[in-house]
Amino acid sequence: MFCYFCQKNIDQVDYKNTQLLGRFVSGFYKIKARKKTGLCSHHQRKIATAIKRARQMGMIPYTPK
Repeated sequence: MFCYFCQKNIDQVDYKNTQLLGRFVSGFYKIKARKKTGLCSHHQRKIATAIKRARQMGMIPYTPK
C-alpha cells in the first residue's frame, strides 16, 4: 500500500475537509492505525492533528451517539 497523500502530491491536510478525514476514522470515531490507513508516518501525524483539530471545532464527533 502506498500513502494516499504522497500519491496525490498533497502536503497539507485541511481539518475542514471532514469527508476526507472520515476515511481515517473508525466506526467508533477512533483514529485508525497506520497499518489500516496505509499512510506514511509524516501524513499519519498530519491526519491525526487534523482530526483532533476538527473534533475541537465540533466538525467531527468524539464518540458515536
